[in-house]
Amino acid sequence: MLIGALLVLVWVMLLVRYPQRAVPVSLLALLGLGLVAAWTAWDEHRLRQSLGRLNLDMNYRPERCPAGQPLLVQLRNDAGRPLSELHWQIAAYAEGGDTNLVQPGYDRPRYHDEGPLASGETWQACIALPPLRPGYRPNTLAFRADRLEGRFDD
Repeated sequence: MLIGALLVLVWVMLLVRYPQRAVPVSLLALLGLGLVAAWTAWDEHRLRQSLGRLNLDMNYRPERCPAGQPLLVQLRNDAGRPLSELHWQIAAYAEGGDTNLVQPGYDRPRYHDEGPLASGETWQACIALPPLRPGYRPNTLAFRADRLEGRFDD
């Protein structure tokens, strides 16, 4: 914070002392910052759109999964780009409820495989159940993925 304030102070001093040199340089710097900000905003928008096109389903399926990992995760990549990394947070809801029943502090599951998940391909895995609030059975809950964070290859 102190360094930023010092830089602004020096810039103002240069602008007052040498306006004919400082104004063009300042305008070019502002143009450069604007271009970087626009590119960053576009990239974030593109990432949010791609994450929105992923289809991530989680179902309690102890009959299809090994013991200790009864939650079946199925991920379909409809983003149009290869998915290289994905992290999410599991949420569990009772029918008609809007309260997340997963206790806090649970590690975030992630997509991990040999290579990127190509567009149109599906990945599935069985994972352990997150710790649930007392009194709820997993077979009566709907599981969802919240707070998706990922990275795509271009």
